[in-house]
Order: sequence, then C-alpha cells, then structure tokens
Amino acid sequence: MLDIKFVRENPEIVKQNIRNKFQDSKLELVDKVLELDKENRQIKQEVEALRAERNKISKQIGALMAQGKREEAEEVKKQVAASGSRIEELSAREKEVEAELLKDMMVIPNIIDPSVPIGKDDSENVEVERFGEPAVPDFEIPYHTDIMESFDGIDLDSARRVAGNGFYYLMGDIARLHSAVISYARDFMINRGFTYCVPPFMIRSNVVTGVMSFAEMDAMMYKIEGEDLYLIGTSEHSMIGKFIDQIIPEEELPKTLTSYSPCFRKEKGAHGLEERGVYRIHQFEKQEMIVVCRPEESPMWFDKLWQNTVDLFRSMDIPVRTLECCSGDLADLKVKSVDVEAWSPRQKKYFEVGSCSNLGDAQARRLKIRVNGKDGKKYLAHTLNNTVVAPPRMLIAFLENNLNADGSVNIPEALQPYMGGMKKIEKKTRK
Repeated sequence: MLDIKFVRENPEIVKQNIRNKFQDSKLELVDKVLELDKENRQIKQEVEALRAERNKISKQIGALMAQGKREEAEEVKKQVAASGSRIEELSAREKEVEAELLKDMMVIPNIIDPSVPIGKDDSENVEVERFGEPAVPDFEIPYHTDIMESFDGIDLDSARRVAGNGFYYLMGDIARLHSAVISYARDFMINRGFTYCVPPFMIRSNVVTGVMSFAEMDAMMYKIEGEDLYLIGTSEHSMIGKFIDQIIPEEELPKTLTSYSPCFRKEKGAHGLEERGVYRIHQFEKQEMIVVCRPEESPMWFDKLWQNTVDLFRSMDIPVRTLECCSGDLADLKVKSVDVEAWSPRQKKYFEVGSCSNLGDAQARRLKIRVNGKDGKKYLAHTLNNTVVAPPRMLIAFLENNLNADGSVNIPEALQPYMGGMKKIEKKTRK
C-alpha cells in the first residue's frame, strides 16, 4: 500500500505505474482517493476549528452565570451544543471517508522498481541467468507420477476417495525423499545464518489483508467457517505477520528467518497434463525464507535470497534458471520479483519451483511494522520473501534430473545423510 502523501504529490507517477501493470481499470481510483483525501483533511480541519471554538466559548458560561447573565449563558450553551452536534456529524463522516479511502488505497498497486521489464503477463518474463547445463538423456523419462508409482511412492486414487482431487498419499522411499528434502533445506538455511521457525498455520483476516492483495486472497486462501481464521498459503504470511504492530529497534535488523509449514491453496484454474499429478495441489509442504530489514538493504537481500534457492537446487544436481518477472506478472504489493525455474528433461523446458519477492514497505505499512532508528525517528521496514524449496513440486525436477536408464534415482551426496546413507532409490521388485 502506498503512502497517501506520495499519491497526493505524485498522482501521474501512480497512474503510469498502473498503466505499466496493465490495470487501467484502476486508474479512476487515483482521482477518487485524492478526492477522499481532500475531504478527509477538510473534515479534520473543521473539527479541529470547532473544538477550539467550543472550548473557547465554553469558558464563557461560568463567567456569565457568575455575573447573573443567565440568558446570555444559555445562548452560549446552545452554541456549544450545536458545535457538539456538528462535530459528531463530521466525526461519523470522517470514519466513513477513512474506511473508503483505506479500501481503495489497498487496491492501488505498489510502485514497481525501475529495473522491472514492462510486460502484460508471465509470457513476457525475461530470463536472467542459467545455472547448470540442461540435459536430455538418451532414454525416455516417464511422467513424474509414473516414476513415483514405480517405487510404490504415491497413491492418488485413495487420496481422491478421501479428500478429492488435488491431494495425494506419498509413501515409502518417495515420502522419505520428500521429508529429506525439507530437512536438508532447513539445515541449508540455518547454515546460512537464518533462524529456524515453525509458525502458526492459520492467521487472522487482518494479517491476510496485510500481506497480500484482495485478488490473491480470493484466489488462494481457504477460510475456516465461523472463525476469523484462514489456512496459510505459504508460511511467509505467518512470518511477516509475526511483526504486526511492532516497533523493532534498528540494531536488531535484519531479521532473517526460515520457516517450515504445510501450505493450503485453492489453485483455481489448474488444467492440462502438466497441471496434474503433484504439480498443482491443494496441500503441500514448504521451507520458506523471509527478511525484515532497513530500506537501503532490501536490494542486497533480494539478490541473496534468490541465490540461496539456486545454490540449494544446484547442490541436488538440478539445473535452474532465474527469470525477471515483468510488470504485469507482479502481484500488487511487489516491487520486484524473480522466479527460479528448474529444468525438466521430460518436457525439455524449465518450470517454476520458487519465487523471490521484494515488497518494499507495502506489507510494513499495512501491518504497521516500524523500525526505531538510532536517531530516534521511526520508519517503515522493508520485507522480502523467497521459497527455499517446495516439495512435492520440487520432486518432479529432482526425479527427472536424477533418473537413471534402469529406473533408479540417484541421491546427491548432500542429501544422502538425510536418506540414511542411501545413494540410490531402487525400483521395487514385484513378487
């Protein structure tokens, strides 16, 4: 969410930013919030003047009564009462205006970084760099669920009977691999200086609206019926929410945290072969990283965060690339975002396995996360988040890139301690 002062002083910049995000329907909101802001300031001025005048004339009542000027005193009382009624009327309108102003301000997108490429959607995202050599073996690579089934590692049919589409049972070595990757990712981030955290898996509505846009909320979140609680779509929601209404001493920054959680998503509009299996599901587990820092440090942390994901995937022998997200692909609160994509030798293309985002002060403004500077002045923190790893989607890339011609799957050296020393997952022999 933008600072209303910034909108007031830079309306054309705000409008051009909306155009750059191809959200022209929101252009009228800029003029609307300016009118609401003007009315709000006028109300405050009038209320302040009325209160000052009321206080002034109220002091006359006692003096007039002491002088026996009862009729004059009664007239003054009527003036005070009239002022009081007008103040009440204005205060009620002030609440209405401020509520409407906040609602509209939360829809206006954040100002994107100048380095962000202009484009309508993810088809116009720009490749930045590749890490590792993408290779296609001389043998056929099965669909990822077929690979898992060859190890008796997945049961989608039972999951459909129990919970419907978009769920799974992972079993045996595949389930173990899933947990091993999560544990490895946890220790990987701890070794890079991040504090490990297990957060609440449900959050209140004020936290939801503090960390994401209304459109994202509707598309992603599951609400608990009868409760002011939502299941988290990512632990970033809980982790940033941890600092709601907090004033953080500057010397305690940066806050660098890595968190584990299950994640729950509606995943509307998932269609096609590549959207089935475990690619788009309603429930999965994820290791996340978040940073709360000083504004001037957020570009540096942004680069550090996506590099962590690249390094993790490369340690598991998975080629990856980074994509700069274009303006039209950025969620409204994001200043800048980079997707990390893993190589799929079966599809002969890359697919998304993580996303790194700098949200500037947007979340901090909504959640009132402030920093107490060394000079005593308070300012809004910057917040960033990034996926460390999110199996089981990540398992697609892992299985495809580590698959052997005989159907076995290599376990990279870094992961072997988490698999009990296992160097390969072997296909199950049928009796």
